[in-house]
This record gives sequence, structure tokens and C-alpha cells, in this order.
Amino acid sequence: MPTKRQALILAEIVRIYNETGQPVGSKTLMGQLPFHISSATIRNEMAALEDDGLIMKNHTSSGRIPSTAGYRYYLDHLLQPTAVSPQVFDKIAANFDHDYHEIDEIVKQSATILSNLTNYTTISLGPESANVTLTGFRVIPLGNDQIIAILATSAGTVESRVYRLLHLISSDDLEKAVRIINDQLVGLPLAVVKQKLASEIPQLLTKYLHSSTGFIDLFGDVLKRAASQHFYVGGRSNLLSFAQPTDLDQLKSVYQLLDKESILPSLLDLDQVAASKKPQDPQQVLGPISVRLGDEFNNSLLSDYGLITAKYHVGQHGDGVIAILGPTSMPYSQLIGLLQLFSDELVKKLVEYYGYFHDDS
Repeated sequence: MPTKRQALILAEIVRIYNETGQPVGSKTLMGQLPFHISSATIRNEMAALEDDGLIMKNHTSSGRIPSTAGYRYYLDHLLQPTAVSPQVFDKIAANFDHDYHEIDEIVKQSATILSNLTNYTTISLGPESANVTLTGFRVIPLGNDQIIAILATSAGTVESRVYRLLHLISSDDLEKAVRIINDQLVGLPLAVVKQKLASEIPQLLTKYLHSSTGFIDLFGDVLKRAASQHFYVGGRSNLLSFAQPTDLDQLKSVYQLLDKESILPSLLDLDQVAASKKPQDPQQVLGPISVRLGDEFNNSLLSDYGLITAKYHVGQHGDGVIAILGPTSMPYSQLIGLLQLFSDELVKKLVEYYGYFHDDS
């Protein structure tokens, strides 16, 4: 456990290294610390921090850089979020000031806005709720044996997809099938809709239709898409700005990782962080925002990365996530201050949309 003076020196090393990308020496610290001590004393304190594993030597310099453990101590005990300037606040408000027709449009836009503001890669996930229900299902013929299936939910999600039927079901039977779906399933939670689709609905379709071949698969596919979690990744190309030329293979693998929606839930699940890596009180400094570093991911591809994640709450509509992925040496105080404000503004936009949506429903 560092002393108060050692902690202040560690915080200054983190700040300088994050701003400059250069190892920090005792002479540099002498001119930056808010108190006066000799260069020899600073070196002694730095040696103690190194013995504790909080800073480490850089191979190309006599200076020191923060270790992963040093960053963790800084984040858990020393960090103070930086206030967002009025100019940045106005920019966020202006970028959100659009007419949105679906919740996913807002969630996707949030990832784009945040990546542009930070120049890092961002990940967003909209609010999820066990109470989301099916509000309607339509099928529109397009010609050439093609149709477009459209499914809407109470969360404001609209999922559409084009299918080719190849005469497997007549237009009359198709209309009957759509009517059965709406009569039997509208107003039910999506989880219940899935259950009935696997049990009762096939029997109903068989009873009233000449043939339901292909329809169950069609409806099940569009339902699965509507019920799935929709992750949006903004600023993938920003990964290039801090990658080393020798890390191109690793960078390619990280790109592929961000394209796998099956991986993203575990990446964003803060409960997966090893207990030994968690602060005694995770809310002590960061509030609803958490940070994962390096080996805390249990994924060697992300050993040099940090992930700042904010979980936000949208009342009865559920919880969502907005996150920033970048190098371990990100300017955490600025980014966490920004993310606190940004998630608040995102919630306001979502609440505004839900209010309008339900007023019109």
C-alpha cells in the first residue's frame, strides 16, 4: 500500500505518461509535483513504487511507466473525473438532435458520437427488458417469389428482412398465417412468443392452412433478430492510431473480435472481472462506471487495452451499456468525466423517444 506521497507521485506518473507517451523520470516529476522534494527523494519513492509493482522500467529509457497494477490502484483510489466543457456538452446535444424512428438508431448514433469525441473505439448496447412484447407482424409481397417480413416490438424495435418463398406457401395461406400470428401472439413477451412458436403455433397453422412449410422458419428467424441484443461498434479504425507496426496481426484479431456479437456480452460483463482485481468498493471513485485492464479480460488479444464501461438505466425499459475501448494509457480522468455526462444525455434521449413512442401507441 503506497504512502500518501507515493500515491501522489504515482498519480503524476500516470498523468504525464498518458499525456506524453514517454517514460517519466525524477527530474520531470520535480517540476510537476504540487510539493517540493529533492530528486533523490523522488527516486527513492519511485523505487518503492517499483518494488510494489505499481510502476516499471521502460526498456528504452531510464524513466518509469505505470504497470497494469499501477493503473488499477490509480483508478480505484486516486482518479478524479474531469468536468466536461460547455463546448463539448453543446456538441453532444447537437449530435443527438435528430428525429429517430427506432431505438436502435439512437443506440447506434451514440457509438458514433462517442467515438468521434474521443478518437477511440466505442461499443453501445441498447436497454433490454424482459417485458418487451410483440406489437405486430406484417408480410409484404415484393414479386419474384420474394416478400419482406416486418416485426415490431413494444421497445420501439422494428426488424425487417427479405425472404424468398419459392411457392412453398400460397399468398392466401401466407395471409392466414400472418393473421394467426397477430391474433395469438401480439401483446405477449418475446420469450413467450418463442415458446409458443415451438409448441402451439405449428399446430394452429397446420389446422387452418393447406401448407405452412417455411413460414415457421421465416417468422422464427425475424423474431430471433428482433429479440437479440444489438451491439454497435463505432470508430473501429481508431484502433490504428495507437497500434504498433509490429502489432498488425494482433490488430486484425481485435477487429475480428469486435465483429463477434457472441463475444461482446462477456467483454462488457463487469461481473466477469476477477475478484482479486476489483476494488473493495467499486463505486468509491468511478460511480456507475467501471474499467477493465489487460489480463482482467482473460483474453490475450486485449492485454494492452483498457475498457471504460458505463451501465445506464432507462426505467422500466431496462439497462444499456456504452463503452470506450483504447490503449491502457488512455486519459481516464477526462474520458470518465465525459462518459458520465454522455450516458446521462443518452438516457434523456431514450426517455424522450419512449415517451413519444408510447404517446402515439
